[in-house]
Amino acid sequence: MSAPRLPEQKASQETAASAYSERGSITAFVALLVVPLFALLGLVVDGGNAISAQQAAAVEAEQAARAGAGALSVAGLRSGVVALSSQRAVADAVAATVAAGHPGSAVVSGGTVTVHVAYRIPTDILGIVGISSLPVEATATAVDLAGVTEGTP
Repeated sequence: MSAPRLPEQKASQETAASAYSERGSITAFVALLVVPLFALLGLVVDGGNAISAQQAAAVEAEQAARAGAGALSVAGLRSGVVALSSQRAVADAVAATVAAGHPGSAVVSGGTVTVHVAYRIPTDILGIVGISSLPVEATATAVDLAGVTEGTP
């Protein structure tokens, strides 16, 4: 005949059985947290890259607009008028965007050159959650000023 079980033995057997039934719960918990953690890491890394690319695109557009605004009309200068050569301004602005590595578009309206640059940058980490690239775009305007100016044109 076996001896009756003591309460301590019964409690330790129940604890062992419940611990066995919870086995693997940490794995499920970690698996559920991995995707949001990668998404957050992707937002930090790829978002930082996108902000940096946005600033670079703005600089490229500004430089291209300035290049276009410097395309003065030779005929206008000979007659004593400072005016843009629209075709040359657009060509110079577009050439500046191509030289910067991101071709853009340019428009001349009323002596103001407007340049738009748009492209996509690849993602490093967000590709894991299905976002393979992020859009980057910038628009800038420039006008050629004649003589000495004070304040805002």
